[in-house]
Amino acid sequence: MQLFALIGGLAGWTILKAAHFHSAPGWVLITFGFIAIEASWLTTIAFGLRPDDKWDAQFNPGIEEQRRTRSGWPVILTVIFSLVFGAGVMMTFLAVSFEQFFISQIYEAKKLSQ
Repeated sequence: MQLFALIGGLAGWTILKAAHFHSAPGWVLITFGFIAIEASWLTTIAFGLRPDDKWDAQFNPGIEEQRRTRSGWPVILTVIFSLVFGAGVMMTFLAVSFEQFFISQIYEAKKLSQ
């Protein structure tokens, strides 16, 4: 499901670029792609913050003591990257969306006033 949303987001981006950001279906599709990307970053954060014992209980049942999971700096850096990059993409998407919405309202107001 998430893969289809991501492909829809890419299609939405293509539609928006061709229509100079004035396409309602393009905005709907790109929103689905945005949600898919943000969901993947949130999943990364949730898995990265899970304690090693709970991770082993769910994904590595019956593993011997010597081979237990020991997450370290790579996991911490991945969680930090996902948090920072995900927040940055979300803020950028919201800023561009609101800007395009208000620009479309200005165009509509100009049409009504003429």
